[in-house]
Amino acid sequence: MTEYSIHSDLQLARQLADMADSISAERFRANDLVVSMKPDMTHVTDADKAVEAAIRGGLADSRPRDRILGEEFESTDAADADPRRQWIIDPIDGTANYVRGIPVWATLISLAVDDVPVLGVVSSPALGRRWWAAVGQGAWTSERMSANETRDRRICVSRVTSVADASLSYNSLKGWDDAGKLDELVALSRAVWRTRAYGDMWSYMMVAEGLIDVAGEFDLKPWDMAALVPIVEEAGGLFTSVGGTPGPWQGSALATNGLLHAAVLEFFA
Repeated sequence: MTEYSIHSDLQLARQLADMADSISAERFRANDLVVSMKPDMTHVTDADKAVEAAIRGGLADSRPRDRILGEEFESTDAADADPRRQWIIDPIDGTANYVRGIPVWATLISLAVDDVPVLGVVSSPALGRRWWAAVGQGAWTSERMSANETRDRRICVSRVTSVADASLSYNSLKGWDDAGKLDELVALSRAVWRTRAYGDMWSYMMVAEGLIDVAGEFDLKPWDMAALVPIVEEAGGLFTSVGGTPGPWQGSALATNGLLHAAVLEFFA
């Protein structure tokens, strides 16, 4: 099997994010945006499909033997695909926001090796922000300062050690209710300092930046989470399911600054 460095894989992911941003930003708030509903009753737009198709094309050229898991298209892995390497793509995380003209959405790109996400890029052109990380290389963000200038900086989680001092983003009450965990969430919300529902990828990036301390939700797919995992973890936090299992494969997410993780998990035991 071909060996690629984590540095070259991350560089490729960031290049793919540049391409994705050019497509998604151009279609954002477009009067002729084509919107339809998928069988699971979630939105999909022509931008979602165009972004994923472009990323898949870029990967086919640069990493032809790597497997791909994306939200909008079925996998078409090569016959001689590398079983260890899989790119995981959410072309537009927050499509409902995208459709309504709300700027909280992003393209999520991750590479998992042996089912462990080793790099992630979260690119949000409408917010003028991008976050990225790779194992052993720390977590970073860039912020657009002007049309021709961006500023990069390394990020880290907060040092809050008490649940009573923590800020929590829970995303959706209905999601917790549908999962049978609403009472537990309410108990946690009463125990923490502050609660908000920032939503989608933004909550987890704020955990990674140390702006909030806990984020979680249910009803998620691997492409919703895979890119978030290395960013949170390289920033010093922890990312598991609400049940405490590491990784993006269990249908739920709980991200914390690490110091609070065990205490928060106790609310859902």
